[in-house]
Amino acid sequence: MKQFARSALAPYAIYLIALIAFAMRLFHLGQPKGFIFDELYYVNGAQDYLKYGVEVDGLKPEFIVHPPVGKWAIALGIKLFGDQEFGWRIASAFFGSLLILIVGLIAKELFKSDSWAALASGLIALDGLALVHSRTALLDLFLTFFVVLALWAWLKNWHWLAGLAFGLAAATKWSGLYFLAIFALITFYRISNNYSGRQLIKPILKFPVQYGLLPVATYFASWIGWFRSDLGWDRNWSPSALKSLWHYHAEMLGFHTGLVEKHTYQANPWSWLVQGRPTSFFYGTPKGCGSDSCSQEVLALGTPLLWWFGTIAIFVVFGILIRNYLNRKYEFTPIFIWAGLAAGYLPWFLFQKRTVFSFYAIVFEPFLIFALVYCAKYLMESRVRKEISQALITVAVVLIALNFIYFYPIFTGEVITYDAWYARMWLPSWI
Repeated sequence: MKQFARSALAPYAIYLIALIAFAMRLFHLGQPKGFIFDELYYVNGAQDYLKYGVEVDGLKPEFIVHPPVGKWAIALGIKLFGDQEFGWRIASAFFGSLLILIVGLIAKELFKSDSWAALASGLIALDGLALVHSRTALLDLFLTFFVVLALWAWLKNWHWLAGLAFGLAAATKWSGLYFLAIFALITFYRISNNYSGRQLIKPILKFPVQYGLLPVATYFASWIGWFRSDLGWDRNWSPSALKSLWHYHAEMLGFHTGLVEKHTYQANPWSWLVQGRPTSFFYGTPKGCGSDSCSQEVLALGTPLLWWFGTIAIFVVFGILIRNYLNRKYEFTPIFIWAGLAAGYLPWFLFQKRTVFSFYAIVFEPFLIFALVYCAKYLMESRVRKEISQALITVAVVLIALNFIYFYPIFTGEVITYDAWYARMWLPSWI
């Protein structure tokens, strides 16, 4: 680890990893053909944005339940590369690669090391859930990107950029608001503790603008197509456009809280960390695998060993956090990791009856990665001999990499024999 840190390559490793990951995401990006899973809704919405500025059903207003930003990103890909599979998914591939880079940049801020930053970027590049999201035109990847962008800016004390990115996250999916709320509270706490007297005036005046007005203005700006068109759902519900938008959002909230229909791949949040019930985005039985029975699947499954090791790491970090609290010791990194987990994961436990899916876990995956890196660093700094610690970390990373390679065909929808597919169904709940 020390040798790598001193090498000329170290500062550029996260950029190289992101570039390799981008190439991996572009490879056969147009496969499988046609819409997979919920691409139908979001690509349809992106197509409508390019034509009308709002989502429509024919030429009538269409009720939609997510804000516009993620679909505008998909629309940009369609505009640049055409209305076909590659065009639908290229934005996800691009933002998914940037996600890997920013995870590394955050790790560099947290751990002050190019080596640990490279490990963080490398681990998320080796995750199947991140890869599947980066090759599919859904919204959760864009949500995750804007969240990590906001938190990188927040760590750099670039609070204007953080507020803007938090607004874009919420304008992709409302669950971005949880991150805004928690890190705004931490920011306020820091201001009140680090400043006093006249020094307090400037940051306390900036705070409601940076973490209130700016995200709200960004969110409203994302609805400009709806404001400008008579085709927007409920656009003319009231003579006041703002009242109409408020009513529309009340209907959206009603949909989200009332979504309790059973789904084959729904998964309780308790099972997400261990990937108990991954979502199948696509399954087919084509020919051409050299066997009488072939399978082709895109399974939104996190690389199993990565997530299982990460689950252990999360609870180790929690234990260290509690120990630090009892010893009145302030260490920021465990707090940061669990603040992110609290924002991205814990709220889902409040909706036990709602129809939810394990692929939502992508938004808190960066914090699982940071927990793994934190534990690796903790091990290196422990009383265990450095050679043993480094060997254990190396073995763990190699096992994760081999695990990723083994499951790669069902992350990318390759045509394989049915027996090869079935051999990868380690748990009955994965079928």
